[in-house]
Amino acid sequence: MLSLGVSLSPTLTERRLMSSMCSVSTMVALVSLPVSKRKPRSLGLNASASPSTEPTTPYIDVDVVSTSKKVLVPIGYGTEEIEAVVLVDVLRRAGAEVTLASVEQKLEVEGSSGTKLLADVLISKCAEQVFDLVALPGGMPGAVRLRDCVTLEKIMKRQAEDKRLYGAISMAPAITLLPWGLLTRKKTTGHPAFFGKLPTFWAVKTNIQISGELTTSRGPGTSFQFALSLANQLFGETTAKTVEEVLLLRDGYQNPKTEEFNSVDWSLNRTPRVRQHVLMPVANGSEEVEVVTIADVLRRAKVDVTVASVERSLRITASQGTKIVTDKLIGEAAESSYDLILLPGGHAGSERLQKSKHLKKLLKEQQEAGRIYGAANSSSTVLHKHGLLREKRTVVYISETDGRANDRMIQGAEVVIDGNVITSLGLATVTNFSLAIVSKLFGHGRARSVSEGLVHEYRGNLKAS
Repeated sequence: MLSLGVSLSPTLTERRLMSSMCSVSTMVALVSLPVSKRKPRSLGLNASASPSTEPTTPYIDVDVVSTSKKVLVPIGYGTEEIEAVVLVDVLRRAGAEVTLASVEQKLEVEGSSGTKLLADVLISKCAEQVFDLVALPGGMPGAVRLRDCVTLEKIMKRQAEDKRLYGAISMAPAITLLPWGLLTRKKTTGHPAFFGKLPTFWAVKTNIQISGELTTSRGPGTSFQFALSLANQLFGETTAKTVEEVLLLRDGYQNPKTEEFNSVDWSLNRTPRVRQHVLMPVANGSEEVEVVTIADVLRRAKVDVTVASVERSLRITASQGTKIVTDKLIGEAAESSYDLILLPGGHAGSERLQKSKHLKKLLKEQQEAGRIYGAANSSSTVLHKHGLLREKRTVVYISETDGRANDRMIQGAEVVIDGNVITSLGLATVTNFSLAIVSKLFGHGRARSVSEGLVHEYRGNLKAS
């Protein structure tokens, strides 16, 4: 029985599926279920699968009991979107009831790299609530906006006084918690650029630092470790390990591999003043970690990214319930051409992307023009069903070949590039996917620079075949 705050009874077969290195497609299907197929407030992971009408996508059911943990993640203008979204995503998978609260005067908040998130509530609605955990994302000026919020300061001081869990990542320990007096006699870590602002005697250069009720971490590249550490403290090691495996952070993916076949130049022969333009179509049910990470990493590399909704509204609800406000509707976006088109995963989102006539036309034109396109996670199905992966090597998706692997599906790789097509396992591997794109466009130097800002280890381990 897993301690997810839910009632679980996984079978031996299901346990083997969860741990098997050969079941990547099953793992992706498990974490890509749309919110609409889940019971209310059941966004956590459950290893007990019910019969499904779709054999490649096991149905996951969860019964949340009254002991569900309540978590607050506040955001403000300039919050680092990767850190905020990973916190929400991971903790919801673990079974927590997560509230994303805006410290601004409106629900819509633009992150530090330009992604617009729609909070669940204003922070004022949380003033009298009791939370098992309050976790602060960083980002600039997001950390300052959090610091200057009187309501949030009161919530955090009460949290510390009552000895309930609280945490901060990146700039937030130095910029937000320190002025509030919440780092006193606490060993603390934070983003390297702000490390010097931490109390010298108590500052430690580790990715994760737990000091009593306080947990701190270094940056976007350590967001998964940070969120999983908090999940461990809330729900126990078994739950955290289960979520870790599903996110493809398990043993076997500690040495990520990117393989390239039929190498072609992606530099596009542009002058320095002309920026590459990327289109990322999204839908209800798209995987929010992938949407936010791809946009964030590419924008850090000075790429213009347009996030376009294939829905009737600019607002989409992603697979774990995060609401994202896109830049354009796909119809308007289809009036332009793009250097790259990249599809995020998420099972329900991929199905909706596949049905978009505008996107199908754009992808066909992209292929015919010899321009670059790619997919993370289950959205490889979209490329496959539109005939855009013929003769192309990709990451393994067993569901795409009715369970039969072939020599064009590369096992053991996180990212595969074949000519002008790139595919990835997605989820926690999407940062490497995004950095591989930066490296192909601009070289290892810029990819390494972006990686350093993320506090992510860049290996530049492209293997040509």
